[in-house]
Amino acid sequence: MRFRILFTLLLLSTTGNYLIAQQYTYTTDIEPIITQNCTPCHKPGEAGPFTLTSYQDVAKRAKFIKEVVQSGYMPPWKADNEYVHFANDRSLSETDKNKIISWIDNGAPQGNPSKAAEKSKEALILGTVYHRKPDLTLKMEENFTVIGGNIEQFVIFKLPFELSDSFNIEAIEFVANNKKLVHHVNYAIHAVPDERIDIQRTDKMINLTFDDRRKFDQYQPYRKSITYYGGWIPGARYEAYPGDFGWVLPKRGVILMTVHFSPIGVDEVFKGGVNLFFKKTPVKRPVKVVSFGSGGIGERQIEPIFYIKANEKQKFTLEVTNPSEDQSILHVWPHMHLIGKSFKAYAIAPGGDTIRLVHIPDWDFRWQEIYQFKSPVKIPKGSIVRLECEYDNTADNPFNPNSPPKNIFSMGDMKTTDEMMTLMMIFAPYKPGDEKLKLD
Repeated sequence: MRFRILFTLLLLSTTGNYLIAQQYTYTTDIEPIITQNCTPCHKPGEAGPFTLTSYQDVAKRAKFIKEVVQSGYMPPWKADNEYVHFANDRSLSETDKNKIISWIDNGAPQGNPSKAAEKSKEALILGTVYHRKPDLTLKMEENFTVIGGNIEQFVIFKLPFELSDSFNIEAIEFVANNKKLVHHVNYAIHAVPDERIDIQRTDKMINLTFDDRRKFDQYQPYRKSITYYGGWIPGARYEAYPGDFGWVLPKRGVILMTVHFSPIGVDEVFKGGVNLFFKKTPVKRPVKVVSFGSGGIGERQIEPIFYIKANEKQKFTLEVTNPSEDQSILHVWPHMHLIGKSFKAYAIAPGGDTIRLVHIPDWDFRWQEIYQFKSPVKIPKGSIVRLECEYDNTADNPFNPNSPPKNIFSMGDMKTTDEMMTLMMIFAPYKPGDEKLKLD
């Protein structure tokens, strides 16, 4: 009899997962999953509508969490993993999904809190979503009031810096007190080695929506060269450059941070900047950024003309020939607005081979990403980069900003109610063997 009972218990534990499920606790099994995949967006100042920084936060939403995890709605990951499986995939594995569901089904026990886990969680809540503390943070000196009344604003903030030396950059991360206010951010890092050029006395910000745009001329002396150009979009986390890749932050210069603020109903306060993470090793492979489509290379080559008619669903394509050098692509950054439905990008090599870049079959403006390849993707010189994008400008599209639908096109500052069809690529000149490098 004793043997039969032991055998039955063993059978249950190895086949039915019943006993294993009972052993799951928040502190031991679930908290690491939540901290890694959910807390970066669900903490104060981030895009998540509520916090998931404690057992109490998670337990009181257990039923809801089970629903969104089972459906795959959360954590949000819109890229087609069958097309390209990226290094920064934050979708849950089946094992982690089953752990969460089993834990909830068994009453969501807390378990004994771990001091190490608490310390790790505290660092995540208070600090960066990158894996360590930043070496340098450059932020606005003063708060900026984003006015209500559902008015979109485009504002350039100047972040000057004078350092003891130049530094090799491993990662850059946009930080703000309230990212929900932001449609997107672009930051251009400019070296200003000439000390005769004053980087302090010019205006700290220029509101392109309300100010005379000629005020931007005062920044022209800073823009003689550009060290790097990057940005942030809703849902994204950070840019990182492993190994020998990266860029060098100059000793003296300015960051011109352009923030597109989404329309809001009432006034809110914004303060933002960037976290910079230094690497101890030299940057042997400087990275660059190229932009294709609206606001970039080939804007006028989009076919048909990038004009999306009211009450229609349309598909647009763009083909641009790659420059005369082999390139190793590290990251891709697709971008559309509210009526975008799908986004596909690939390259066609001179020999006819297709090189997959990214596919977003169900576009959602709320959840974008700067997608990081597991290994550099080689695009040979002479290749054609092709974009295929679909838009739904009908009343059936629940995200359509216009009711009834209106004709939409891309021009000027490209507000949320306008549209974009853009692919940015972060790359370095190719070297033999790049395909075998591991970037994750």
